[in-house]
Amino acid sequence: MKEERFKKNLYAVILSFFFFFFLCSTSDLLLPRSPLAILTGGRWDLLQPSIGISAMHMQLLHNNKVVIFDRTDYGPSNLSLPSQTCQNATVFDCSAHSLLYDVASNTFRPLTLQSDTWCSSGSLNASGSLIQTGGYGVGERAVRIFTPCDGRSVSCDWVENRAYLSSRRWYSTNQILPDGRIIIVGGRRAFTYEFYPKNPGKSVFYLRFLAETRDPNEENNLYPFLHLLPDGNLFIFANRRSILFDFVNHRIVKEFPEIPGGEKRNYPSTGSSVLLPLFLTGENNRSKVSAEILVCGGAPPGAFPKAARTIPKIFVGASRTCGRLKVTDPNPKWVMEQMPAPRVMPDMLLLPNGDVLIINGAANGTAGWEDATNAVLNPILYLPNEPDPTRRFEILAPTRIPRMYHSASLLLPDGRVLIGGSNPHRSYNFTARPYPTELSLEAYLPRYLDPQYARVRPSILTVELAGNMIYGKLFSLTFVIPAFGMFDGGVSVRLVAPPFSTHSTAMNQRLLVLRVRRVAQLSVFAYKADVDGPTNSYVAPPGYYMMFVVHRGIPSEAVWVKL
Repeated sequence: MKEERFKKNLYAVILSFFFFFFLCSTSDLLLPRSPLAILTGGRWDLLQPSIGISAMHMQLLHNNKVVIFDRTDYGPSNLSLPSQTCQNATVFDCSAHSLLYDVASNTFRPLTLQSDTWCSSGSLNASGSLIQTGGYGVGERAVRIFTPCDGRSVSCDWVENRAYLSSRRWYSTNQILPDGRIIIVGGRRAFTYEFYPKNPGKSVFYLRFLAETRDPNEENNLYPFLHLLPDGNLFIFANRRSILFDFVNHRIVKEFPEIPGGEKRNYPSTGSSVLLPLFLTGENNRSKVSAEILVCGGAPPGAFPKAARTIPKIFVGASRTCGRLKVTDPNPKWVMEQMPAPRVMPDMLLLPNGDVLIINGAANGTAGWEDATNAVLNPILYLPNEPDPTRRFEILAPTRIPRMYHSASLLLPDGRVLIGGSNPHRSYNFTARPYPTELSLEAYLPRYLDPQYARVRPSILTVELAGNMIYGKLFSLTFVIPAFGMFDGGVSVRLVAPPFSTHSTAMNQRLLVLRVRRVAQLSVFAYKADVDGPTNSYVAPPGYYMMFVVHRGIPSEAVWVKL
């Protein structure tokens, strides 16, 4: 009895401390956590107090560098271009609005944009170059290419073609396809899709679904969610509706049930989505792979005009629901769940152990200029394989930096999560309260990076065929477990595709769990695993992937492999 009373008192003291510390001068939302959760909720690390720009868009490259950019019409940033670049570039000012961040050294250098990337989209191609599409003004039909390169030469920079796209692409979504092409879907008043490289003959295709899902005066169908499914078709979600789309024959295969609840899920009532991990571990993995979509967050109907067009602004409470849809079932139905708190503009990232991190965003309002309030400071961990639905959500350690509209995040090869951005203003505004323009870069370290797990954390030594992995081919990898006697006989080998992150949309994100045929011990600490490669390009489109070995739920640092 005394022990129980002590735990309750301890919980109250801790909660009081955190509420006082974080909430005495702000209305941001700090979620209550148990004493155990406080010890296991991960931790935060401020990497850079300022990188000079606000990280609206981010893409990790296979040389462990991150391309970061915002928009070119914010006004001068806090990062200057090299003088020789500025003299020859067609830019709005002589400040940088893009940079290349080096993960290992925690340093960055400016890059040069020649057209406006505001609310644009992107995807890595099969060779690992960033194909970046659309934007605003003269940038709305642009394709920009950034090819990974080492060194600090100013010649390692963006290459642009301002007139490549057939339609204006502003708030579009990209997805790499099994044949290596990239499909670009939707955008503001763009009810079409097209391909990069261009489709021979006809270059742009009408998709009525995009027009049907647009709400008058609200939209709520921008940045549609795209996921390539194991059957080679495309899952497209906009507003509340979703379809299975055959992009080869340009036809809708089927329409799925509407997600229940009435809440809108796409920009500006921004939610987020992931394709849950694909398990290629069964004997029948060559023929059937189960696929399930998770959609979380958003806002009720009418939330955007109330936040954007009323004086004073009315910030409606965001959605607190998530929906799961097993799209490979014969008759799929949404299964709804409740997050610990409402959230609009969340980012959703697949962690290498298969959990889903829900991070950034607000509890009230929508995306848009100063259209949200009550930042949610705590990330949430979603455990998709937890059999008890009431135990699938865990509240994690809070940040001190609100990440509102125009934030971004992505998974790094060492297992950390990189977070940056937040600028809900029409230009850079460093004095606005409570949400000034945010130029900092920070990392969230999930609990699997806690020092207590160092003994069981595997390290990859070698990967056979890492530079040219072949579909369906068996390969071997070697790894070590640091502590003698800690290996439990089982490991999981996983591939994670690095997403293009912007506006709560992680384009091209996917995680594959490969089949491990056998594990043999080579020495006291070293082991060899024989693994089946991904079966085909439907489950794993060509390109670079981060390969992790997971032991006892603890992932190794990733090694890059190319399919």
